[in-house]
Amino acid sequence: MRILVVEDARAIAQSITEYLNLFGYTCDYAYDGLAGLQLATQNEYDIFVLDVAMPRLNGLDLCARLKESADNNPGIIFLTARDTLEDKLAGFARGCDDYLVKPFKLEELKARIEAVHQRRAHSVAKALKLGPLEVNLNTCEVFRESKLIPLTKNCYKLLVVLLKNAPAVVSRETLTHELWADDFPDSDSLKSHIYRLRQEIDKPFGTPLIHTVQGKGFRMAEI
Repeated sequence: MRILVVEDARAIAQSITEYLNLFGYTCDYAYDGLAGLQLATQNEYDIFVLDVAMPRLNGLDLCARLKESADNNPGIIFLTARDTLEDKLAGFARGCDDYLVKPFKLEELKARIEAVHQRRAHSVAKALKLGPLEVNLNTCEVFRESKLIPLTKNCYKLLVVLLKNAPAVVSRETLTHELWADDFPDSDSLKSHIYRLRQEIDKPFGTPLIHTVQGKGFRMAEI
């Protein structure tokens, strides 16, 4: 897990990072909101620990900007002396995952970081992407250019195998085995499924993603 602590009290920031480093976490820290935003654009973090009252960019605005720009949907925990209900509601309204009031125990902060990370790991959908095409592996939904594409069970399995190997060529033998294991159907079945998949994935959109490699098999690529 990689964590960024954005806290203008340097002693607090350093004590947090030193403590979390003991448990194998990689921690960076920044002393104001803009410095934190700059680090966030340069690196990918799993968790952000943010103070609210900071110079140059406050924690609430930083949280909102992180949620808008981060690709990996990171967890955000506010660590602040602001303890009113209105403060907490404002934090959650901006998109934070947890809110811890100072003074605090380092052990509790670590526990909250791990809980947020675990919840987000379970909730974030695993996906395969190739250009405008995306497959959500949790829901088995397929989208191209944000349009939902219904597929049969075998066409979906075929697409996943091709995407997982993209842009490499997948042999006909491998595809046949992935779809039917050792119960091989007739020789036209794979050809028929490739045709159906192309009708759904490629034909309505004009630009093909599925390509035949003569004598070898099939591949998916943006070319």
